[in-house]
This record gives sequence, structure tokens and C-alpha cells, in this order.
Amino acid sequence: MSTTMGPRSVPAADFIPPLEPGDRLGRAEFLRRYEAMPETKKVELIDGVVFMPSPVRHHRHGQPHAHLTGWLFAYAAQTPGLEVSDNASCLLAGDNAVQPDALLLIRSDHGGQTRLNADGFIEGCPELVCEVASSSVSIDLGQKLDLYRRAGAKEYLVWRVLDEALDWFRFVDGRQEQLTADAEGVVRSEVFPGLWLDVPAMLSGKLARVLEVVRQGVGGAEHAAFVARLGGRP
Repeated sequence: MSTTMGPRSVPAADFIPPLEPGDRLGRAEFLRRYEAMPETKKVELIDGVVFMPSPVRHHRHGQPHAHLTGWLFAYAAQTPGLEVSDNASCLLAGDNAVQPDALLLIRSDHGGQTRLNADGFIEGCPELVCEVASSSVSIDLGQKLDLYRRAGAKEYLVWRVLDEALDWFRFVDGRQEQLTADAEGVVRSEVFPGLWLDVPAMLSGKLARVLEVVRQGVGGAEHAAFVARLGGRP
């Protein structure tokens, strides 16, 4: 007599439901499900709602993302006490867990406002968060802008790829202000002295010019004073 064995079922107690767009979850349950989906690269929880972005295209997201990260790296390389990260999960107050496309933070031992928890996640909001927005413009300039403002970000940069535009916001006392470019198209951070961006050059892919403007920024007295302040902390 033969016996046919069917597929083994997963005990209900061990089954972890997959994340789905629009799910409403607490942060702990969101992280439990996310960690059970290692094949999924990016999922975010914004005010208790799950967001899962579409697959990314090279020119609409991947390349601009790389260029932004490279710009931040060039600045951080000349500014001890800072760290750059790409798509790192940031656990914010309430039911919020986001993955900015790029971020720049001041290390906690240099006076920064974030820390790494026991699982290696960033707790708190980095000083500067950056998003590349193609199909996600309404979210990045809507729910995310409001969330980062409430969470304590100092500045927020959104590259609107399809619009060929870049918005750089400064948050002060709970309100947002947009940083403006000078006559040459250069925008200067108010939180990170010397972090300068030639917006027309970045938008057109003229990376040599982007890096040259960074070198100009880190060569000034304001940047030197900022480095001294960072290094003066224990």
C-alpha cells in the first residue's frame, strides 16, 4: 500500500503574513513581517500605513540616486563626524519606519540626534534626508514631507526627476522653508556648512561641476569652523 504525502502546512502559530501595500500595522509588527521578507528591498511604514514603491528604472531613479549619494559622500569625506547612508531603515516616533534614498547624519558621539539600536537600525531622524521622486512625488512632497518635519529632520531634499527640479527644505520651529539658489544656481545647506549643490549641474549630470562646487564649499572658513565644532565633542 502506498501513501501519498501532500505539502506540509505551516502551523498557524508560525505563519508570518507578508506585507501588502495599504496594510495598517504597528511598527513592531511591521518590522517582524519585513524581516521575514528578505527578498523585498524597500517597504516603508508611514503613520501606520504600509507603502511599497514600484520597481525603479535607471534614469528615473537609480542614476539620480547614485549621484545624490556621491555628492553627500564627497562632502562627508572632508567632514569628520558625519555618516552617509543609502536606503537605511530609520525608526521614527509612532508607527513610522522609513528608508530615505540617501541621508546624512551627525554621529551621536559628535552631537547628532540619532543613534543605532541593538539591531543596527537608526533610531530617530537624520539631520538631512533625501528622496528621489518619480512616481512617488505625491508621497515624497506629501506624507513624507510632513513626517520628516514632525520627526525632527533639519533639512529635506527631494529630486523631482520627471519635472527636472530639486526642492531643498529647511525645517525651523515646526515650519518649512525652501532654500533658494544664488544667481549661479547653487544652493547652500544651513545645517551643514560647506554643503553646496550646483542644482543645474546635478540635474544635467555634470558631475565634475557638482564636485568642484563641493570642494569650494569645504574650502571655506564656515566649514572649517563646523569641523572644529564636531571634533570638539567627546
